[in-house]
Amino acid sequence: MSHAGFHSGPDLDDDAFLQGLGYKPQLSRKMSRFGNFAISFSVISVLSGCMTLYGFGMNTGGPTVMLWGWVMVGAMVMAVGAALAEVTSAYPTSGALFDMANRLGGPRWGYTTGWLNLLGLLGGIAGIDYGAAGFSSAFASLQWDYTPTSGKTMLIFAGILVLHGVLNLFGVRLVSVLNSISVWWLVIGVVVIAGALWVVPSEHQSTHFVFTTFVNRTGWGSHWYVVGIGLLLAQYTFCGYDASAHLSEETTQAQISAPRGIMHAIGWSWAAGFVLIAALTYAIQDYPGTLNTATGVPPAQIFLDALGVTGAKILLLIVIVAQLFCGNAEVAACSRMVFAFSRNGALPGSRWWVRVSARTGTPMAAVGLSVVVGGLLALPALWSTVAYGAVTAINVIGITPAYAVPIYLRLRAGSRFTPGPWSLGRLGKPIGWIAVVWVAVVTVLFCLPQTKPAQGLLSVQTFNYAPLALAAALLIAAGCWFGFARRTFRTPVVAAGRSADFVDEVV
Repeated sequence: MSHAGFHSGPDLDDDAFLQGLGYKPQLSRKMSRFGNFAISFSVISVLSGCMTLYGFGMNTGGPTVMLWGWVMVGAMVMAVGAALAEVTSAYPTSGALFDMANRLGGPRWGYTTGWLNLLGLLGGIAGIDYGAAGFSSAFASLQWDYTPTSGKTMLIFAGILVLHGVLNLFGVRLVSVLNSISVWWLVIGVVVIAGALWVVPSEHQSTHFVFTTFVNRTGWGSHWYVVGIGLLLAQYTFCGYDASAHLSEETTQAQISAPRGIMHAIGWSWAAGFVLIAALTYAIQDYPGTLNTATGVPPAQIFLDALGVTGAKILLLIVIVAQLFCGNAEVAACSRMVFAFSRNGALPGSRWWVRVSARTGTPMAAVGLSVVVGGLLALPALWSTVAYGAVTAINVIGITPAYAVPIYLRLRAGSRFTPGPWSLGRLGKPIGWIAVVWVAVVTVLFCLPQTKPAQGLLSVQTFNYAPLALAAALLIAAGCWFGFARRTFRTPVVAAGRSADFVDEVV
């Protein structure tokens, strides 16, 4: 990667560059390069995504799709991340994806991208924290006389949301410290879990079983269809690395720190996730029993069968804490998106969500909105056992297309795009097109039904409401655009020397 011409050292240079992009510095710039990497690594969190969707993967393709799908999806996500990192280096703002699209394609591109990004981030809060609630229920069932139900899990979920909302009110310094701890917790946690599952059990599955066994319990007859929708485990886990871009206005040396944060977070997660999925799959003692576990969480049953009750409790606690770190980081990223989108006049009530605490430098109202709406998205899990897969699909089909839009617009701009100090050089175009095509494929895949309806009739147990949520978000976005946003959605005035030819000052 080329880093020629990078001279941003003191914080003043970051703020001066931000002002050159047309934004007044409002947030507290106290996050280090490591902290910026840590927030994306924490949001990706293989101990959250891999663990919470492991049962989905066991049904939808089984071991071979989980392992080989992880390898393939990871490679594709590295391409998407690299292309996005290049644009992030040019425009390191809290608005991230929508701000990039706004500058490169105009207001309508930016506005639509912002709504997709926001839907994905809110779906991420719902998916991560509801997953943590499910694992907490599994732990409680082992520790006390507790029977998990959807209602009890929803109450735990609400408590976790409140916790993350409160933690995010204390400022970016605390968020950064928690994310730094999270990095080491994740790395050590994966090592401990993989090591325990390898050393303690007297029996393991064969390598042939782990890498070649295909399982289809979806009801669909096409293996290729099942392979496609089975990629959700990996693609969902790899969502959220745009957090580095969303926190760039609070990061020192943002033009280089944010792109590096994106790439390092994806790369380390790719390696750690493979180790984790392989360790879990080798340690399965009873495949049907694991799927039908009374805990409601297949990895918990793997821990229980392989290590006993005490060992299972210890590993579950490691996973739960990692998931709590992950959800906290997701709330931070989403609240910055709400703040930035409101700063541009895009959301109803923007004047409320743009307010920043003078004491902490935190957009407190934006934190509250993120937590409340994220909670509402998970409510269908009260009535449908397959709703959690749909919640995670909302995250993917919202945020993943939002990644592709600025990449596509950067490709369309050609030589008119002025790269930042982190650049792909000549590789930018081929990597960019790979990224755009991949995003188009997975967006279609995760709008498809995940379970075949009996007698061809849809029910609350088989309906994938993720496309419905996407359509609703786009309809709300269209209503807001024609209702007020086409008049209020603002584009920053760009200082001389920047790429002002992409920007309309008044919509």
